[in-house]
Amino acid sequence: MSVTLLSAVEQLALLKEGKISSIELAEEHIRRIERLNPQLNAIIDFDPERVRAQARQVAGGALAGLPMTVKSSIATMGHKCEIGSVLHHGFIPVEDAEAVARLRHAGVTLLGTTNCPEFLMAYETDNLLYGKTRNPWSLEHSAGGSSGGEAAAIAAGLSAGGLGSDSGGSVREPAHFCGICALKPTPGRVPARGHLPPCVGPFSILGAIGPMGRTVADIVLFFQVLCAQDPLDPVSPPVSLRDIAIDDAKQIPIGWFEDDGLTPVTPETGQAVRDAALVLERQGFKVERFRPKTLEAARKLWWKFFMQCGAMFYAPTIKGREDQLSPGFRNYLEMVCEEAPLTVESLLFAWAECDLVRHKLLAEMQAFPILLSPVCAIPAFRHGEREWSVEGQTVRYLDAMRYTQWFNLLAWPAAVVPVGRSMEGLPIGVQLAGRPFEDEAVLAIAACVEREFGYQAPTICL
Repeated sequence: MSVTLLSAVEQLALLKEGKISSIELAEEHIRRIERLNPQLNAIIDFDPERVRAQARQVAGGALAGLPMTVKSSIATMGHKCEIGSVLHHGFIPVEDAEAVARLRHAGVTLLGTTNCPEFLMAYETDNLLYGKTRNPWSLEHSAGGSSGGEAAAIAAGLSAGGLGSDSGGSVREPAHFCGICALKPTPGRVPARGHLPPCVGPFSILGAIGPMGRTVADIVLFFQVLCAQDPLDPVSPPVSLRDIAIDDAKQIPIGWFEDDGLTPVTPETGQAVRDAALVLERQGFKVERFRPKTLEAARKLWWKFFMQCGAMFYAPTIKGREDQLSPGFRNYLEMVCEEAPLTVESLLFAWAECDLVRHKLLAEMQAFPILLSPVCAIPAFRHGEREWSVEGQTVRYLDAMRYTQWFNLLAWPAAVVPVGRSMEGLPIGVQLAGRPFEDEAVLAIAACVEREFGYQAPTICL
């Protein structure tokens, strides 16, 4: 196996033991990027000489010498961060987002920035600047979105790990599609200052910068580096990292469900959830079937904030430049236009209802603080597809992705672990979600699921 396909934890061990140097590890990644990125179109800003210069200057830190990437919606000084839009063509930040600064301080070798859909408003990574990102398991299939470039790069060994962002499933759905792990943390635990566009207003609850990697151990390591209060971020909490022992984690009841009763999932998706539940039960966890009743109310509110408020935020930027927008972003605007416009009253009541719905879900989850569920109704779809037949029912684009959207409205941490395969051999992940600020418990249980499943190298690597 290529060293670039080892976990980040294993690569760091090789560096610390002197079995490989930071320059040699960087060269391995450079060769892999040059060989596979033309097919995948995952990394959009890559300069091998810049990478080599960083690798020569590695001093120390928890991630010293580890080659990583960053989604091109997270400000990375000196790198293109255009948010996939012609309207931001050539934009290069002059300072790092706080999360990127923490990676640099930890000694990371930054390889470059990765592709995303225009303004992040799609579950498929495609735009007019760079085109589509392809799935390393099948080039005819999507890598997901909006952190699709990041997921494809990590799955194929172009990067040891990286940063994505998630307001409606944007680290979790690509992780599920590409067969890697990811965490949407509780908003603020990983500082979002420097995200493009800013995580403000309703997006301070919906949005989060999250780590992506090939194993849960990698995610835990990245989370430990990134997680600390940002004194300049008003939603960044003074919550310290906690160690969760396995014996303590086994005292947390886990509720699981195969579908939400409204949108069916593929048989292999349901089987992956059942398999994960069985594995946890065999390990001594308390696992029971349980489906909260308030999920659909959360999803409807998510729609108002993500879809309708999102369009309102972008309106000044796109005014008079509509002819320069990508088909994907135009499709998003068309869906928003089908709804009645938000009024001051409707937005005010939605904001109040958000807190009421979050209260109801927390009350329901007193019996089951952790939920195990699908990530998505389907595995990776073919480029451009927007509806599917699942169990005899037509499932439309946004409905298929609903399984992640609840947890953005609720501001809960949620992790993804690869578990199964589709009939076509595509990865299928499962999702573990917990109550706010219980990220460590979510990751501890995700690691237990991973023991019998986890990352496998995609077909493009074979």
